[in-house]
Amino acid sequence: METHVLLAGNVNGAFDDYGSLLGKEHGGAPGSSRRRSHTVAGQSCAVESDTDAEELYIQQAVVLIEDAIQYRSINHRVDARSLHLYRWYYSRICQWGLGLAIGVVLLLAFVERPSSLSSSSDPRHRFPPWEPPCGFTESIEMFCLVIFSLDLAVKGYLIGWEEFRKSKWLIGYTFVISFSVIDWMLSVSMACDEKFRVRRLLRPFFLLQNSSMMKKTLKCIKRTLPEIASVILLLALHLCLFTMIGMLLFAKVEDPKKNEEWRLHFRDLPSSLTSLLVLLTTANNPDVMIPAYSLNRAYSIFFVTFSMIGTYCLMNLLTAIIYNQFRGYLLMSVQTSIIRRRLGIRAAFQILSCQGAQPAAEEHVAVDLVLKVMSRVQMKSYYREAIIKEAHKYADVSYMDREQFKKIFDELDKDRIKEHPPLPQYNSPVLQRLQVVFSHYSLTILGNAVALVNVICICTILVLNAEKSTAERDNYIIEIINLCFILYYLFEVCVKIFAFGLKGYLSYRNNIFDCFLTILLLVLQMTIFVTYKLPYSQWDPSSQGIMSLWEMVRLINMLIVFRFLRIIPDIKLMALVASTVLDLVKNLRAFAGILLVVYYVFAVIGIWLFEGAIQPPSEMSLLTNTSMGNITSNFSMQCGTYEQLEYWPNNFDDFAAAIILLYNVMIVNNWQAFLEAYSRHTTEWSKIYFVCWWLTSSVMWVNLFVAVILENFIYKWDRSYSCSVTDVERIRYETSVQLMFREQIQEPTEEELRCQLNQHPHLHLHW
Repeated sequence: METHVLLAGNVNGAFDDYGSLLGKEHGGAPGSSRRRSHTVAGQSCAVESDTDAEELYIQQAVVLIEDAIQYRSINHRVDARSLHLYRWYYSRICQWGLGLAIGVVLLLAFVERPSSLSSSSDPRHRFPPWEPPCGFTESIEMFCLVIFSLDLAVKGYLIGWEEFRKSKWLIGYTFVISFSVIDWMLSVSMACDEKFRVRRLLRPFFLLQNSSMMKKTLKCIKRTLPEIASVILLLALHLCLFTMIGMLLFAKVEDPKKNEEWRLHFRDLPSSLTSLLVLLTTANNPDVMIPAYSLNRAYSIFFVTFSMIGTYCLMNLLTAIIYNQFRGYLLMSVQTSIIRRRLGIRAAFQILSCQGAQPAAEEHVAVDLVLKVMSRVQMKSYYREAIIKEAHKYADVSYMDREQFKKIFDELDKDRIKEHPPLPQYNSPVLQRLQVVFSHYSLTILGNAVALVNVICICTILVLNAEKSTAERDNYIIEIINLCFILYYLFEVCVKIFAFGLKGYLSYRNNIFDCFLTILLLVLQMTIFVTYKLPYSQWDPSSQGIMSLWEMVRLINMLIVFRFLRIIPDIKLMALVASTVLDLVKNLRAFAGILLVVYYVFAVIGIWLFEGAIQPPSEMSLLTNTSMGNITSNFSMQCGTYEQLEYWPNNFDDFAAAIILLYNVMIVNNWQAFLEAYSRHTTEWSKIYFVCWWLTSSVMWVNLFVAVILENFIYKWDRSYSCSVTDVERIRYETSVQLMFREQIQEPTEEELRCQLNQHPHLHLHW
């Protein structure tokens, strides 16, 4: 059976932070009118209005430790009924239900008018999408709003009124729910025929308020804005200066042959600014300089100088400032998370130490009581086992002091090492020798080499058959080659299972990947044999059943190429890069969540501003199957424009199409086509919308994401620099934002912890 050991030197957040910060980060002065749930006075401890004192002590300690594990605030009620409600609220099923409601209310934008339920977003080919009847999406939305109202009520009760009115997020939560209900009532009263649903713009708030990490990230971005604004102002000054110089250089002259640069790019101030702004992103380079460069090569100095200063100096300087400033503010935010963990553990110790009512100068907690508490804490099993194992070390003296209690929870700050099951024992000397051979690492190297040869064979045949039609291809040869390789793959799987045992073989993640694809390849190969009567070379290559022979051969080839990814765990640097990507997907959801919010808001605004703004000519919409050569006789299009590039599917006619258009603009490749088209069909002021989106997504968020990737990779590289390939595979680095900045975080002192615990609004501890 697979076991786990912990490796010192890391910090793990254990669970995801499901909920928001309950109350203020540092608490406030006691102001609640509720009676104290727990009191420590003089040299003894007492619990008011509770008959079962021991059970309440344990329940309070369990919840505080769970708060510490998940980096949650401890500023909530701690009486027995509130603790029961608190644990239910943060249970997996309750949080999943709340997350599902948030997801549903956000996805309504794809179904509401204008509906995205059509196979194509191209207005030339799109059929009228299905429009939900009035009351369908409204009923779902009201159900979600009821869930959010209950969520708000529970949070408000748990933290109390004094803390509730200090929380700007909860006040904003109340406003958004109230406004959404009012707007919903207006929609229903107007038979769902209103053009603007303002509440759609507020829906992303439900996602933001439910994630502490997202709120921390947003706060850090807000603090970084002044530094970003200073560089953007410098960038704007650079742009304006070169715009003026460009308009002077390329002014209109008497000779029409020398006015091409003026006509295309510097006709007036808006077009000049747009041309140079797009050049700043290199999207129109070298097109913007060709008319002038063809006349005189000296004109290239202007464009090269502009690009060198703006693109390569100021833009990279902006990246550096965003990385440095955001990293500093995020470090401060992560410091708060670490303080929360230490506060939870310190408060749990103080409560448990009062169980024996010993003098304050001799603060101890019984080991048996710690074990009893840990058995109830909801946490990952391997961390629970590690903490219990550390607690058993103090069983001889039957108690532990404050430092020892804190030390056992240092197990949360360690990496997990995956211990594989022992090899099976064989009595036969021949089997033992075979086990040594088949368990050696050389077999894996040989398997990788064979997989490489297989990929090379497929690549060679693809090159030879590139110009051949399906009927001309000889699939018999590739089938025989693939069969030989698949049989070897099956042999490799069988001997490894023999050498490591089934449990030992499956304890390696790359073995599971390899085994699954090998079995799938074998099933597909057998299906081909049964369907097409191979190995006989006389078959009909036309379609039989669901897939033709060529389609099945292509599927097998794609799976074989995909199987070649098995080499990743065997190359250390490649394994680190792959694990970094996986950690970005798993642990940095806060950044993706904020990007989702920005996409959502800009998509809604874009639909309001530009829905139906660009429509294809009537003759073009009729000739859906006609070549462009026939269309140009009826409709002339300038080269490089939205119409000539056939960007018709990129529009704001529905929510899904708006998301894709915003993505294309974020990539900035050919984004000048969108700027020109929408300014031509609407107004020049439409460029402000696209420039704001470019600044938000491509300049700010992408640079933030680059900063996080750098921190993540540097952290992984430093942690695994001295490890072998095998160690990298065995050690599971539980990377999170807290861990990446762990070495720069300063531990809070005992005085700081006591000061903040004394400010707890519901748990009053007197030292």
